[in-house]
Amino acid sequence: MEKIPIIAPPRLPDHPHLLLVKLSSFGDVLHALPTLEALRAAHPGAQITWLVEAAYAPLLAGHPALDEVWLAPRLHPGELLTGDNPTRLRTLLRQLRAQPFDLVVDVQGLLKSAVWVALAKSSRKVGYDRTRELSYLALTERVPPFDPEAHAVRRYLNLAHYLGAPPAPLRFRLGLDAAADTRALLPATDDRPLAVLHPGARWATKLWPAASWATLATHLHGRGLRVAITGSAADQELATDIIEQSQTPIINLAGRTSLAELAAVLRRARLAVTTDTGAMHLAAALGTPLVALFGPTAPWRTGPFGQGHQVVRLDLACSPCFKRRCPAPRCLSDLTPDLVAAACEKILSKAGIS
Repeated sequence: MEKIPIIAPPRLPDHPHLLLVKLSSFGDVLHALPTLEALRAAHPGAQITWLVEAAYAPLLAGHPALDEVWLAPRLHPGELLTGDNPTRLRTLLRQLRAQPFDLVVDVQGLLKSAVWVALAKSSRKVGYDRTRELSYLALTERVPPFDPEAHAVRRYLNLAHYLGAPPAPLRFRLGLDAAADTRALLPATDDRPLAVLHPGARWATKLWPAASWATLATHLHGRGLRVAITGSAADQELATDIIEQSQTPIINLAGRTSLAELAAVLRRARLAVTTDTGAMHLAAALGTPLVALFGPTAPWRTGPFGQGHQVVRLDLACSPCFKRRCPAPRCLSDLTPDLVAAACEKILSKAGIS
């Protein structure tokens, strides 16, 4: 296990009230869970509150290491005064005025988190120095920047070690309902091993061609697995395209699952194949073996955390570029189904699926 030095001893009361600020996104919230666990282990008597955007709150609801989850409105000019955001804004401002904290930890390190850190009532506000958008100006205590090439889990966890948490095995407990019913989603009469494909992503440059997904689905079906496609409502057209091109029986769950149901489906899977997206991190946190497709981003920074996973990427001079748009995204368009299928075979072989 990597030994991370404790930079400073804990300077908190016996029963401190802590506020963690990690607003988004799907994968980043999951990456911060070991930090929560480390702080809880170091301060078992603490009252710990997590401030998060509503879209990601289900990942934390009912988490055994948390006492409260507060909802933050999205600080986007076009959204702040729409939907439930005005109510969330009023509620959060009232909560911040009423509740003092012994410690506020900015795990996000962006302007949108710095706003709430600045408004929180605390004499001690901790986060990394020299973060983006001058967010470190809201801090009273700045931790020296951590290795930018280290995995996000390690970067976040270093804050807990700075605050006195000793090195320990990482925990990825989830607040999601572990008993979510999948009977309406996955036919109970089919007992073949389940493979889950998650082809969607927010960045166009992270997408693998639909024809390649279709070829992979056909391969996995031919190997005796039942195949399901997951995704958001925005991925329904892509899922339909893949199913039509594959011409094999595929369970289409795109746009049909809550976060808890998605977790339950991934928990049942013997294999998941994903782009670099939140579902990848959820599968990894659940311990589901997965094949992760990487192009414009760096798997050593934000790849699937844990053992037994396979990362597939082309070693191109331009990758990783971290660009959301590219006129010729060869890093994924040139990635062949054979390469991905070979990575799947490694996982299936290890699981004894022949």
